[in-house]
Amino acid sequence: MSDGGDWGALMAAAQAGNGGAYRRLLAELDIWLVRYYARRLPAAVADDAAQEALIAIHAKRHTYDPARPFKPWLVAIARYKWIDRLRTMARQPETELPDTLAVSDHEQGVVGAIVLAELLASLKSAQREVIRLVKLDGLSIAEAAARTGQSESLVKVNIHRGLAKLARIVEERGDAE
Repeated sequence: MSDGGDWGALMAAAQAGNGGAYRRLLAELDIWLVRYYARRLPAAVADDAAQEALIAIHAKRHTYDPARPFKPWLVAIARYKWIDRLRTMARQPETELPDTLAVSDHEQGVVGAIVLAELLASLKSAQREVIRLVKLDGLSIAEAAARTGQSESLVKVNIHRGLAKLARIVEERGDAE
């Protein structure tokens, strides 16, 4: 990457129609501009400011005089874009966070997880394992069979019987309440 010494020659070549020189120039200027704005603006807007400056450089490329130094021309554009960005940021009011943030109540999810764990504990281990693999973890019947060493038919039977038992338990608890 150049420190700016070659940039004038690259811009002159770009003005003469050399697309490769122009692409190289813009790539090097992008790196320089990101660093320039990173020291002057919040990180969230530095990349955007660099892109705006590159657009301005592209739009004003015809104003560069190859007989003059490139870097002062570049810094002037970067500085104007920096000032524009500061003005824009000053016009945008900062959003203040309230003293208390509303957080959705996750009690129901926690209670649900506890109840599910209790329900699964009431099953035989083979049933519990395949229900967890297939219904909770999303594995296929074949994947669960390979992981547990059960045949695919046995996995299906264990899921069916386990879910039937869970349904009976839930019904009984519902009647008790």
